[in-house]
Amino acid sequence: MHPSRFLVFGTLFGFALSRARATDYDTIAAMFRFTDLHLMFVIGAAIGTAALGFRVLRLAGNRTLSGGPVELRDKPWHRGAIWGGLLFGAGWAFSGACPGTALAQVGEGKLVALLTVAGILAGTYVYGLARSRLGTAAPSPQVTAAAS
Repeated sequence: MHPSRFLVFGTLFGFALSRARATDYDTIAAMFRFTDLHLMFVIGAAIGTAALGFRVLRLAGNRTLSGGPVELRDKPWHRGAIWGGLLFGAGWAFSGACPGTALAQVGEGKLVALLTVAGILAGTYVYGLARSRLGTAAPSPQVTAAAS
């Protein structure tokens, strides 16, 4: 896939986020206060659309780039997921943005979102640094075809 397609799809995704008001701090705050649930419905519709699209890909017999079947694998559970989820949610509520919406906010000209993007990058760096110093590097993904 040509790299310019990623820019086009990213721009369209950012436009959709903006139109759904997912880049508006007051909308995010209202969602977390349960006073305006439209954004929760948008997120639910996105999950449903992705699930349907994934099912269609599988039924059509599409293959991954490595030639394996399209599939989802269970991820192992670990306690850190709870703390990571709480930290992610707190950051989302505080900044009014998750990684996708932060970039869309920058695209809208909301320059304060650059602080959110800087925080995302810094947090990712610190996480990787801590994991490497603790000797618990994340396992590299395996690119093997699953048995059919």
